[in-house]
Amino acid sequence: MSETTDAGPNARNDSNEPPADKYGHLTAFQRDLLHVLNQRGPSKGLALKDYLEGYCYDVVHHGRLYPNLNDLVEEGLVSKSERDKRTNEYALTDAGEQALAARKAWTTSCTEAGA
Repeated sequence: MSETTDAGPNARNDSNEPPADKYGHLTAFQRDLLHVLNQRGPSKGLALKDYLEGYCYDVVHHGRLYPNLNDLVEEGLVSKSERDKRTNEYALTDAGEQALAARKAWTTSCTEAGA
């Protein structure tokens, strides 16, 4: 014998699940780095540091910036290339763009769900 219930129009089902955000584990700082690279294009680390300090961070130390950039490189979200012998350049990859799009879709779905 099977039992059916009607949870009404607010019942959740697969069709109204938010899009998967497989990069939800990123820190806010890492997401900010992705957004800055998306806006500015390929940039050296110091340019990213200066931009973030002008935006919302008082001080961005090298010990915070470069390990986070390296984590994003390891995730495949950012590419790293040599600009010259002393300077690296960082750029958003296709996967990084997809991560930003997934996050935007998730945020939008959460906002619309509460409206």
